[in-house]
Amino acid sequence: MLFNVSRNVILTAVLAAEAALGSPIQIRSPYAIKERHPVPKKWTKVGPAPSGHLINLQIGLKQSQFDELERQLYEVSDPDHRRYGQHLNAAEVNELVRPTDTALELAHGWLQDHNITRDELEYSPAKDWIKISLPVNAIERLLDTKYSIFKHEDGTYMVRAPEWSLPVHLHEYIEAIQPTTSFFRAKPLGSNVKPVKSIAESESLAQVPQSPTTDLTLAQACNASAVTPLCLRTLYDTIHYTPKVPGQNKVGLNDFLGESNNRSDIHIFLEQFRPEAAAAAYEFNFIVIAGGSDQQSPDNATQLAAGTDLEGNLDAETILGIDYPTPLTAFTTGGTPPFLPDDLTPTDTNEPYLTWVNYVLGQNDLPQVISTSYGDDEQTVPKSYAKTVCRGFAQLGARGISILVASGDNGVGPAKDCLSNDGKNTSIFLPEFPASCPYVTTVGATKNFNPEVVAVDPENGFVSGGGFSNYFPRPAYQKSVVDAYVAGLDGEYNGLYNPSGRGYPDIAAQGYHFLTIWNGSIAVLDGTSASTPTASAVLALVNDALLAAGRPTLGFLNPWLYKHGYKAFTDVTSGSSIGCGTAGFPAEAGWDAVTGFGTPYFPSVKANALEFL
Repeated sequence: MLFNVSRNVILTAVLAAEAALGSPIQIRSPYAIKERHPVPKKWTKVGPAPSGHLINLQIGLKQSQFDELERQLYEVSDPDHRRYGQHLNAAEVNELVRPTDTALELAHGWLQDHNITRDELEYSPAKDWIKISLPVNAIERLLDTKYSIFKHEDGTYMVRAPEWSLPVHLHEYIEAIQPTTSFFRAKPLGSNVKPVKSIAESESLAQVPQSPTTDLTLAQACNASAVTPLCLRTLYDTIHYTPKVPGQNKVGLNDFLGESNNRSDIHIFLEQFRPEAAAAAYEFNFIVIAGGSDQQSPDNATQLAAGTDLEGNLDAETILGIDYPTPLTAFTTGGTPPFLPDDLTPTDTNEPYLTWVNYVLGQNDLPQVISTSYGDDEQTVPKSYAKTVCRGFAQLGARGISILVASGDNGVGPAKDCLSNDGKNTSIFLPEFPASCPYVTTVGATKNFNPEVVAVDPENGFVSGGGFSNYFPRPAYQKSVVDAYVAGLDGEYNGLYNPSGRGYPDIAAQGYHFLTIWNGSIAVLDGTSASTPTASAVLALVNDALLAAGRPTLGFLNPWLYKHGYKAFTDVTSGSSIGCGTAGFPAEAGWDAVTGFGTPYFPSVKANALEFL
């Protein structure tokens, strides 16, 4: 304790001297490892990283008052609190998360010691993130580390450093630096969207209900093998609701790593399944971040083979098919530039998810609901990365933004991969990130209509995901219901999951056999990548009704959901999150770790929200 006090006194004196002199004073201390994270099993080191390979380094400083931000987040999100709905503005959030002057000055001094001047740096609005583009050899000196090229079993590459160091005096002020140890991939395909098959040209679309001329029953509107916007609007009963304040109310979606939203395909889809919305295919807003793709020309052979834009088209077609004329914004994020491909690193390996979070935190005008259908195994990322990204979601929630994310498409995990990444090869279930973050609303998938059941498709291995985080403890808002669910498991799967972790998903929606237009023709898709934009679209219409009534938007949903909102959701009690050679977590009455509280019935959710806001 005496040492810490003495060190703080010294630092205060040094910083005061620095202020008087007007230039940084260099403080030096020995380097020590700040973070080490095992290389995930599907990745293999293939060689050293080229010394000139450029990386956009993001340095995360300790946020000075995150605990206070979290307290206020829960106050403005709690329907029983007097501040419910009184969301913070961007400036108020930034003030709470800005680092201390000491943290900033020490970081500046360290960077200057490596000949990096302040005019080379970029900052987040709160200055809790410092960004600088540097070649690998410079970062290796800065972090006392070695970068290597790693190859995934699917053939893609990343440039990463499994451990990195800092001067000891900076350890308490710098919480994360990326890209270093994180092997997280915001996968546009993989586990969160499952191509099923194309409908043969000879199969008549007359069999698939399209746009209503009169009210249809659920049986008339829905075809379990070909789900359309008409089916979803009928099932969740948004079909008789006309948005009242489009423009004031907005909805958004995310694209990552080469995914985009093809306007021509979307136009064909809407002409077929929501004709009055067809013009919206050419009107929705594209925001390109860090070299993201806004390609509108036909995909080339490589892109077609990879299924590029299947995800992006599915998201946009689903949201516009339900929410029209509510304006849609598509955020399309690449790996952060600059990037120069070479023989061993042909694709951009910079970190896109954190780039998106920091971009939107810098914007004052955002959609009130943002759908994110991308994720990866939680253990592919170090805890520091998961915490910093998750805290970004908390900042958005405090500002009244609802973030919905997909729960994953492999149940509790694909059987051959259910092993820990700590060198012990322990059999475990595999939670997903960012599904496991406590500041987002995670969405599972259902199929069938009366009743809905857990979505499973033996044809392609799709199983709606769910489980418990190994990184994030159970938040207070879900403790009572999730504790009861875990107790009801009666010890089953003990040792395979964290019984005190954040449980997910929170809700569910249809995610099976969605019709999608891709490359000018129809494909049928499964996935929580279908259920997430569906739930986002329904909740965006709830926000429309709230704004039209002069109320604030829902914001961070979970405290309301777990206290009162769950009553407006249709419980799903059949099925389980099959995976890891087990039946997985079962759907049960009330909350469960495969469908949450169930699916949103719009009239009930709207009435419940209006009652409490």
